[in-house]
Amino acid sequence: MLMKLLRVLAVSTGLLLVGCTKTIPLQTNEHLTVSSTGDLPPPTPADLTIPGRPYIIGPLDRLSIEVFGVDTLTRTIQADSTGRISFPLAGEIAASGMTPNQLAQELQTRLGGYLRDPHVLVNVAENMSQVITVDGEVEQPGIYPVVGRMTLMRAVARAQGATEFASLTHVVVFRTVEGRRMAALYDLRAIRAGLYEDPQVYSQDVVFVGESQSRRLFHDLIQGSGLITAPIIALISSGN
Repeated sequence: MLMKLLRVLAVSTGLLLVGCTKTIPLQTNEHLTVSSTGDLPPPTPADLTIPGRPYIIGPLDRLSIEVFGVDTLTRTIQADSTGRISFPLAGEIAASGMTPNQLAQELQTRLGGYLRDPHVLVNVAENMSQVITVDGEVEQPGIYPVVGRMTLMRAVARAQGATEFASLTHVVVFRTVEGRRMAALYDLRAIRAGLYEDPQVYSQDVVFVGESQSRRLFHDLIQGSGLITAPIIALISSGN
């Protein structure tokens, strides 16, 4: 009996010590600007372009296509949900995965059967599908496409939702705006309750869902213990 009591006391003391550990707060420094309002500004077009990597066309992107000298063929076209476009004389093209220059070359080749030495310029008028990273305590961390308007809650849902160990009060969005690395902390519980708006996330954002130490500790304790014959007392940090 004495040994069992000592074991429970030792476990309780460990929980008291570890349970007091708090998540390192977000702080502004030379590498990161933390938004005090939680409202990050949207990225600029330059921020959405990965340095050293050309833009890749994706589903629902709006493309400005100019055929020099042929005004009737110059237009703005939106790719469908599979990334395909349909262009006069050229027919249907699987544009998804191409760069704008590659699509221009493909159009020039196809229009060559109808026009003499066609010159085509393709620009992205509006990028509707790029990718975000969802990491941390979600069921399926990974890189996900952004199609249309994406919000924070939708991003977490795209990763199959938060795990049982997630701290919904510690959800961080990292973003680069005008070359500056920025971050904001959100509370998914408050968003679900309608206390403030579900913020929009953009291509190249990183969404990180933090871990609740208290949930993890109690889970590990119960999993590794037999019959618990006495209360287990732990000081839980607020927000966990």
